Amino acid sequence: METEKNIGNGHAAAPGLITGEEMKLAEQCMEAALRHGAGQARVSLSKSTLDSYGMLNGELDKVSHSADRSVMLYVFADRKYGVFSTNMLEERELERFASQAVDSVRMLAEDECRRLPDPSRTEKDALTGRELGLYDEAYETLTPEDRYGKAAAECIFHPGGIAGDGSGESGISARCPDGVKIISEECEYSDSVDDCMTMDSNGFRGRHTETSFAVCSEITVGTPDGRKYSGYWWDSSPFSGGLALKECSAIALDRALAGMNPRRHRSGSFNMIVDRSVSSRLVSPLFSALNSSSIQQESSFLKDSVGKRMFSGGLTVTDLARSPGRPGARLFDSEGVKTSDMDIIRDGTVRTCFTNTYMSLKMGVAPTVEGVSRPVLQPFASDPSGIPSGEFGAKEIMKRCRSGIYVTGFNGGNCNPTTGNFSFGIEGFAFRNGRITHPVREMVITGDMISLWNSLLYAGNDARACTRWQIPTLCFEKTDFSG
Repeated sequence: METEKNIGNGHAAAPGLITGEEMKLAEQCMEAALRHGAGQARVSLSKSTLDSYGMLNGELDKVSHSADRSVMLYVFADRKYGVFSTNMLEERELERFASQAVDSVRMLAEDECRRLPDPSRTEKDALTGRELGLYDEAYETLTPEDRYGKAAAECIFHPGGIAGDGSGESGISARCPDGVKIISEECEYSDSVDDCMTMDSNGFRGRHTETSFAVCSEITVGTPDGRKYSGYWWDSSPFSGGLALKECSAIALDRALAGMNPRRHRSGSFNMIVDRSVSSRLVSPLFSALNSSSIQQESSFLKDSVGKRMFSGGLTVTDLARSPGRPGARLFDSEGVKTSDMDIIRDGTVRTCFTNTYMSLKMGVAPTVEGVSRPVLQPFASDPSGIPSGEFGAKEIMKRCRSGIYVTGFNGGNCNPTTGNFSFGIEGFAFRNGRITHPVREMVITGDMISLWNSLLYAGNDARACTRWQIPTLCFEKTDFSG
């Protein structure tokens, strides 16, 4: 890692994957595009590394290391626009690359809405990439032995695994009912660093650097009659010390055992609780529909919704893009536009849509940012009991709902972006009197997004800290299930 020094234009190169020489070459690429006739240009230089150690039944099964480097050149020439990429960072090659890029753009149709964002909208203080505190210097000290140790720590079948005393396999297997055996265990540890530097011909310079550490486990169990069931769990963090080691395999095993022997369930309209691990599946269509590109192309069920109450008054989603040390945080989007903490939906009323520079000019509306960064869905309870002071998650919500279906996984399906109509395959559990009764599979939920979100009964406060999208356990009233 290089020490900090000034790189052209007084820009400081903080320690990271991108070297000062690479920054200079990226800037020369942009300048070459301008020399060859581009009116405006943007260049984005990205570098990343990823190491992963995979374990199979307690033994090291695979080790991988990958490194990637790319330059993206955005060319605006004669009211025409194109995007080009290369991984060659040599001065002569970049000169030719930029020249050919401009020549190619000139063959395209004109579009007067293509231009860089106004400099007043771009971020001014993302100079080192470390401003949000998402880079863990511990990454630089990790050895292969460290990585192997973290992967082994997740394993049931490894002596240094989750039991920690050499009794991992026998101790954890005691959780299994008679005749049920653990057939396979796949665990993986990985860590990565991503470093991105973006600059444009209007003077924007911005850098974002972050590390990521992750562990996951998948357990498959078998019953005496030959049936197999699998469970999966994972955890991640921008910080090495933020991982919950020695937990994933135990949780994955519990999930596999809980899903054994599913039973049929009748069709009908039931309360639906959606687990925090999959609840973002129901939020994603809202963000897609609030993208101005979808609205302009008449493929959004939330067209003309800004300023209108479209959903339950209990639905509030805030984009906390500038949250130091939190996954998903960023100071600027891919255009260099400054992010901000803002309401997306407040008390059921749509407050904003995502509009980049191009769509702003195309539609004649004010620009915002290109998309959501770190959405946080706020807790809500429709009953007088309100939200408890402690954790408000699936167990508490189940007690309040009394009966229904608890969804823990989605198996295919889709949502029509124009109408909001959806059909998703699900798996999970039936519950009655606030307690789970049996697993269910091969059921389908149908409806439309606006009606679904108007039936919101509860939103927990239990979103997983490791996720970029902070979406907690959700509960909806009278959802249509087909058995």
